[in-house]
Amino acid sequence: MGHLTGTREKAAQEVLSGIKAAVVARKYGVTPSTVNQWVRDYREAHGEQDHPYPQEQVEELKRLVEVEQKYEKAVKMLGEKELEIEILRELLKKPTPAYPKKSR
Repeated sequence: MGHLTGTREKAAQEVLSGIKAAVVARKYGVTPSTVNQWVRDYREAHGEQDHPYPQEQVEELKRLVEVEQKYEKAVKMLGEKELEIEILRELLKKPTPAYPKKSR
């Protein structure tokens, strides 16, 4: 019986992640209405917030990609600034300035 409960829960999670109930039903050898009942039972047991809907997953993925792009840009800018600082420090160490003084 424990295996059946695990199978039902897994099937419900698959449907909630965006796979059509008919596809899940064929996979487990049951009717789509049985799978839909398992989904209702799963939602009753775990609540609506326990498993995000596909649209919420897509929105979260888009947000994550955007954050990663901003992070990569910030890391690149930081590297450029560190390079500029290092060049300026090396210039300060030189005994003669970059531009020679005019002699009179």
